[in-house]
Amino acid sequence: MTKKTTPETTASPEEIHQNPQVEETPFEAVASMCSVLVVGLFILTFLAQNFVIPSGSMEKTLLVGDHLIVDRITLAPAAKWMPLVHYREPKRGDIVVFIKPVPDGTDSDGNPIYNFLVKRLVGVPGDHLHLRNGVVIINGVAQSFPYAQPTTPENFTPFLDDFPSEPPPDSPDVPDTWSKVEFPKDVVNGDLVVPPGMYFMMGDNRHNSLDSRYWGFVPRQNIVGRPLFNYWSFKSTDADYLQTGLGNNLRWLGHVVLHFFSDTRWSRTFHVTR
Repeated sequence: MTKKTTPETTASPEEIHQNPQVEETPFEAVASMCSVLVVGLFILTFLAQNFVIPSGSMEKTLLVGDHLIVDRITLAPAAKWMPLVHYREPKRGDIVVFIKPVPDGTDSDGNPIYNFLVKRLVGVPGDHLHLRNGVVIINGVAQSFPYAQPTTPENFTPFLDDFPSEPPPDSPDVPDTWSKVEFPKDVVNGDLVVPPGMYFMMGDNRHNSLDSRYWGFVPRQNIVGRPLFNYWSFKSTDADYLQTGLGNNLRWLGHVVLHFFSDTRWSRTFHVTR
């Protein structure tokens, strides 16, 4: 009995020539990596930005240790080179990231240091606003800010809750250039009038927030963007982000590594900011 066998199929020299094995050269590999880095840098520079919450001024909306992705496009001035992008002006109720209008000290060369902040936008240009017993009243209408800390007999503070009718406290937290000197010129019949091109910001943690009641209006050009979502949240305190120096940074990094799983707020991962 003859055993049948299936002959092996081999490629002809012509087929090998038509389908050569192409290997990526080291130069091409580096070029690919550079392309990815350039695209990532473009996104982080022009389209989105990472922002970490360093204080409790926006609790319970945002917690210390929340890491946010910030949309830098929607609230940016319209650009002709990106005609398909949706732009809009900031509006009441938006949570926005902006550059603080007054400096927080100076650097070693004497240059002013301007930090990024995140607050809720309360007043837009032309608004007449005041607070009575912690309630924000804009153009004669009481506003509902459900995320804001309520005012109670225990936490009532005249300057904060009856703004701007009560004089500011004698405190270094209140700059002489704003609440103690400048803001009276913007008060008309008991209302603070928001000037053109300016915005009034407040933290949701109303009684633990240094905001526009202290340092004034935010110019339109200072607004950077709006937070989209929380991509990672780690249990932290205000003091953790006040530490400076290489030693403190290394200790904090070690703490994060050791407690990553136990102190990560997993329920806030990809939590939408609103």
